[in-house]
Amino acid sequence: MESIDGFDNYFAVTYSPGFNLPLLEKGIGPIGKLDAEEGARTPAILIRSSGHKAGSSDTPWQDIFDVDNGYIRYFGDNKSTNPASMAPGNKALYEQFRLHSSPAREERERATPILFFEAETVGGKAKGFMRFQGLGIIQSVEIVTQFQPDIGYFTNYQFEFSVLSLAEENEEVDWNWITARRQGLTLKETEKLAPDAWRRWVKEGQVAVEKTRRKVSKLNLVSREQQLPAPNSTDAKTLERIYKFYTLGKKHKFELLASRIVQGLVTRRGTTYREGWITQASGDGGVDFVGRIDLASGFSMAKIVVLGQAKCEAIRSGTNGRDLARTVARLRRGWIGAYVTTSFFTDRSQIEVIEDQYPLIMVNGLEVAQETLRLMEESGFSSVEAYLLELEQVYNKIVMSRRPEEILYE
Repeated sequence: MESIDGFDNYFAVTYSPGFNLPLLEKGIGPIGKLDAEEGARTPAILIRSSGHKAGSSDTPWQDIFDVDNGYIRYFGDNKSTNPASMAPGNKALYEQFRLHSSPAREERERATPILFFEAETVGGKAKGFMRFQGLGIIQSVEIVTQFQPDIGYFTNYQFEFSVLSLAEENEEVDWNWITARRQGLTLKETEKLAPDAWRRWVKEGQVAVEKTRRKVSKLNLVSREQQLPAPNSTDAKTLERIYKFYTLGKKHKFELLASRIVQGLVTRRGTTYREGWITQASGDGGVDFVGRIDLASGFSMAKIVVLGQAKCEAIRSGTNGRDLARTVARLRRGWIGAYVTTSFFTDRSQIEVIEDQYPLIMVNGLEVAQETLRLMEESGFSSVEAYLLELEQVYNKIVMSRRPEEILYE
């Protein structure tokens, strides 16, 4: 059966005609070796982690499955006072480590793919449900000392894996690849069925690991088209007017509009925002405006400094990640940044913010146009230009030379 009670049937998915079913009864389960044209080969090694058993007598250690960031730390299968290398699973993985870490392509071609599974609790049942967690390669092996009450201290292996991206394969591994490896086809023939990231790693080696590592942050990126107004739309015309208004020798005055935009976006989500001031043009060090977010009230109030950067830049030229870094570099503990651009954020700059978990409000060209229209209408102006002219009259009055933390005392 392809599925049971709405769940994919593991044995149906991993069925290879004429071969034994690949069981997940052990933590480390190599699929039986065979003699192929290029020598002895292990078709695949299956690794199972049972998170619900962590800390128990069966599994007194804690594996780490951070597959969204392409990382797994896994403890081997030694549970005795014998040397760690004698445990069968440890031995199988350690043998593969030499191939996985080899600088020679012909050795990487002979490497065994590692497939990861993690036990899940479904409907209160802790057994019988496994989630596929990806395809990986061994990055490092370390011998560690562990303790178990019934046997005392013993040594074990700790393996670190890089989990490869399966984005090109819709997050799936074609089991036909493993079947082909079990059938004894040549490595060149089996490689045709391998995932794109695996083929690239085989070809390029260690330098390809970061390029092919699974990173869920990439799935959360917002495209340029989604960050800019649709051509010939009202928003597009508004953004063009804003850019044209501030490019006539007064780009620095875009800072006040950016400050008002951040204030509008924050307050529309029910949070209190206090506008501070615009920094002086010289020596701002990557900060154009200062504001404050207030959480709760009275004695319980928490005040958060907001450091803002405003960039009136060509609409279709992506924001430079260095400018984002300059803003973030000025943040102190508990502060947040805001970056407002008339353009869009490139994939690279988005990945940096997501992966480094920068506390940064990012406002793109589309949001600049939409929020400016709202502010214009709320202020009673009939045109974008009239509203921007009004801001220009106010600009000089709120330019100050003050330390950002002073806003906490107001």
